[in-house]
Amino acid sequence: MAHILHIETTTTQCSVGLSKDGKIIALSEHNSQQYSHSEKLHVFIQECLQQASLSPSDLDAVAVSKGPGSYTGLRIGVSTAKGICFALDIPLISVSTLLSLSYQATVRSGVIIPLLDARRDEVYAAVYDQNHQEIRDIQAEIITSNSFLNYLNKDSVYIMGPGAEKCKLLIDAHPNLNFESTTSLPSAQQMIKIAHGKFERKEFENVAYFEPFYLKDFIGTPSKKTFIH
Repeated sequence: MAHILHIETTTTQCSVGLSKDGKIIALSEHNSQQYSHSEKLHVFIQECLQQASLSPSDLDAVAVSKGPGSYTGLRIGVSTAKGICFALDIPLISVSTLLSLSYQATVRSGVIIPLLDARRDEVYAAVYDQNHQEIRDIQAEIITSNSFLNYLNKDSVYIMGPGAEKCKLLIDAHPNLNFESTTSLPSAQQMIKIAHGKFERKEFENVAYFEPFYLKDFIGTPSKKTFIH
């Protein structure tokens, strides 16, 4: 029997869940443009424990969404997860934010491209098949009219997540292009299956040295400035 606490703070949504043997038993989450994670996170953890009639000592592991995402949100989520693991001497599990977000889309064929909003016309993006297996790794990129064209020319493409709205404005219409929810945010609910699998395989992080996946490098356009020597 495994009780895992799941923490997701990479976007404006603060989400905490509790699972037992891979099934959700408690959930508390709230979306705020003010990024209220520092105020909500510990309250939500207590709420979930109370919903499940558990105490911290009943936890077998903590899973945290590792990024990419908001710098501040990642720091808060990861530091809280590490603190709990240190205090209780239990394992830390990391979950890719974009992978867990992709689980909000269910398709029979084609590729899923979850997107997180970065800045201006930039997004964090990864590409997965219908079974949520990674086809292309996570990248920070600028959306243009030709974005993801190599996938669109081969198969159905399902774009989803909070960064998808930019694609509606910038990517040219294509018969293989499909938009899933553009308002869906990463949630602790989708972390559960991934984290439970890692727990069973004992794929744990080093609590002392684990750091969030910030993905700070961006694909930029060349500067148009002219320098006079």
